[in-house]
Amino acid sequence: MIAEVELAQTSTRKECCADSWFVRRGSWRYHRALHMRTIATIRLPALFAAAALLFSAALAAAPQIDAYGPLPVFELHSGFWLNLHHRLYEEARALRNAAPASAPKSAKANKPTLQVVPGSKVTLSTSEQRTWDEAVSYYAANYADKDLLFSTELVLLKNQLGDFETCDELSGTKKKTCDAGLPGKLTQILDSVAPVYRGHRWPADDRANRAWIKRVAPLVREQGVGLSHRLADIYQTRWPAEKIRVDVSAAANAAGAYTTLEPLRVTIASSDPRNQGDAALEVLFHEASHGIATPVELAIARECRQRDKPIPRDLWHALIFYTTGEVIKPVMEADGDAAENNQNGAKAAGSNNNDAESANSRNSRDADYTPYAMREGLYQRGWENYLTLLTRYWQPYLEGRTTFDNAIAHMVSAL
Repeated sequence: MIAEVELAQTSTRKECCADSWFVRRGSWRYHRALHMRTIATIRLPALFAAAALLFSAALAAAPQIDAYGPLPVFELHSGFWLNLHHRLYEEARALRNAAPASAPKSAKANKPTLQVVPGSKVTLSTSEQRTWDEAVSYYAANYADKDLLFSTELVLLKNQLGDFETCDELSGTKKKTCDAGLPGKLTQILDSVAPVYRGHRWPADDRANRAWIKRVAPLVREQGVGLSHRLADIYQTRWPAEKIRVDVSAAANAAGAYTTLEPLRVTIASSDPRNQGDAALEVLFHEASHGIATPVELAIARECRQRDKPIPRDLWHALIFYTTGEVIKPVMEADGDAAENNQNGAKAAGSNNNDAESANSRNSRDADYTPYAMREGLYQRGWENYLTLLTRYWQPYLEGRTTFDNAIAHMVSAL
């Protein structure tokens, strides 16, 4: 049975606040397009499909660590293979971007190296360095030009590596249920480079992931159910019955997080400064909202068609950012006030117990919570008009002063 908070012992949709966000997520249709590409059987690699028959047994046999007690809404993972995958992808992209387009390719030029935590010392043997270089070069040749969010191949690969996170190898040589069904060359690359990553970088990455989970877990435990119900009500739908899998990775995409569908899975970079503190909870629920916001997309499209207007670029996405921030903000501010009152009470009583220490820690939050989109300046990157529409017409709906349909209709009319 999958643990409530999952951290492996061997251990598709946001580009939040990156500049590429506004360039690459231009149409509400990308939700539908990704969905259709993912389920189109003519594009599913046969080996991935075959492996789907095996992963349930692998998961069932895999022990998990339930470190922070039962959590609602989400199950949080720190998986070895998915972290390795993102590290290789990250370095492959850096290698590609560093090479001039007109320059001839050379094995010595822009040589990849295993990136480590600043200040740490890692010395790879000659054979280890060669193995790492070969893995990065393979990713550069096969994946660096593809997007983690929009490439069906990479979405399937990510999910498969997550499903086999507790396996020591992916070929099934040691254990048949650990045959991930990946293409042969990729399996060879990952199995060969795994000892290098496991021995030199994975321990630090896993610690960072666990630290991030440890910080966000109390927030999820306290607020998860209420927030999920509130957001589902706003979007006039139901929250997923099953807990949403969140893969915590030291590296993700340039935006620090992304979400894919069918199945709904979230990937969040534990090292990204935009995902820290209370923002972690907002990022989680913003990402999850991509799985339930279809009614908003459809309503905007319907109103635009009725008025013979073009579907506005990213209005639905700005709406999700705005909604999550507005729902999270009062919760965080009330929680901060309660923590301050508890701390003051503990000091007055001369208490030095653990509760007082916990209150002191939580009181370090800002008194006024600033929603993600405001803090990261998303509305200054082409969404200024959307912010005006959302404040004027969507906010009354959030406050119960108008209906969903009226709010959408007025926003589209005012475009």
